[in-house]
Amino acid sequence: QVQLVESGGGLVQPGGSLRLSCLAPALTLGRYAIGWFRQAPGKEREGVSCLSVDDRVTYYADSVKGRFIISRDNAKNTFYLQMDSLKPEDTAVYYCAATPGLTVFLQEGSLYDYWGQGIQVTVSS
Repeated sequence: QVQLVESGGGLVQPGGSLRLSCLAPALTLGRYAIGWFRQAPGKEREGVSCLSVDDRVTYYADSVKGRFIISRDNAKNTFYLQMDSLKPEDTAVYYCAATPGLTVFLQEGSLYDYWGQGIQVTVSS
């Protein structure tokens, strides 16, 4: 069973930064599109940032543009979400996901085959 393991979440003050990591030891990560999704209490899951299998297409939700950056290190089977200038409305459980070969509709969570267990990010003073 393929497992993705998130790390790097926690409590941070508004304006602060966090970097989420997602380790995918069973995947040849370069063959997969990757994504970060989040779900806040009482809200639906939303795509936050995604990257196509060929790294040519990047998706960012409007609410995070200019503040978050997605990246990957295929040699380490790990991908990241750098989150800067965090706001209280960024508070949510964040999930990493991966799926083979995807280049379009990156923000559609239903297209992803593999998911992490979720990690809490809380932005509060």
